[in-house]
Amino acid sequence: MNGNIFCNKCGAPNAATAQFCGRCGAGLVPAAASTSGATPAAPPAPAAGYAQPSYPVAPAGNRYGGFWIRVLASIIDGIIVRVVVHPIAAVFGIGLAASWAGIGRHHGLLALPFLIFGGGVLGVLVVGASWLYEALMVSSSYQATLGKMIFGMKVTDLHGNRLSFAHATGRYFAKWISTLTLGIGYIMVGFTERKQGLHDMIAGTLVPRR
Repeated sequence: MNGNIFCNKCGAPNAATAQFCGRCGAGLVPAAASTSGATPAAPPAPAAGYAQPSYPVAPAGNRYGGFWIRVLASIIDGIIVRVVVHPIAAVFGIGLAASWAGIGRHHGLLALPFLIFGGGVLGVLVVGASWLYEALMVSSSYQATLGKMIFGMKVTDLHGNRLSFAHATGRYFAKWISTLTLGIGYIMVGFTERKQGLHDMIAGTLVPRR
């Protein structure tokens, strides 16, 4: 052979090292590749002892308890707390009624302190029972109140770990801030990416659901 290759388009001879035809400008196929029909060689395998780099795989997205299902869980928890507190409330109610009937007939104003005191005691009982119930249950191995357990939810920190009693207590009282915002702090559960209310953001907690 004279070392020339011929253009497949116009047939003009070209040097073996040329990449384009000198007459028409078409791309040239080297003779060795055009006659042998060989396919391009595969990339070399990694050398022995060399580990291919591994890259972390993003975990599947978690499910979180939404707004309405958490409302239902809260209603159930509220009923449970009031069932426990109700006997004590009934006792105070009877006592207040007797005080009002006995004192109010002659000195109505004297019954007012009894009403104020009794109402304050009942309020403290309800708040105290709600706090202990939620903080103890959430910080336990169940990681949830009974209402949340019914719907397959639990409360964790941002890394999925169980809360301590102090952390659960902080979350409970952070709910007061969500309440003071006219409930907007709770409504945020329906619009945030990880279904966090304002109290969840303050306490650094999540409510995942199975």
